[in-house]
Amino acid sequence: MSQPDQRSAPKEAASTPEPESFEKNLEALDRIVGRLEDAELPLEKALELYEEGMRLTGLCQQQLEAAEGRVEILRKRAGGKVVAEKFEEEPEGSAK
Repeated sequence: MSQPDQRSAPKEAASTPEPESFEKNLEALDRIVGRLEDAELPLEKALELYEEGMRLTGLCQQQLEAAEGRVEILRKRAGGKVVAEKFEEEPEGSAK
């Protein structure tokens, strides 16, 4: 009996899910801030929301840094023509 060809099978849950957009992360962060402003929020829930907010803050910061890097690689060339150069993103966790 032959085994199915693994090369043609679509990638499933093993692949990393696509990260949310900056705007979606910022909206989620805004919702968390609104919930944290509720004086009736139990402490444990507030801590969970704070932790999630810090995670989203880090993601937004990474997304802003990546966008800033992409903008920086746009340079004016002779004749005033703007061209984009290939942007190589730094691996996560790399020191600056």
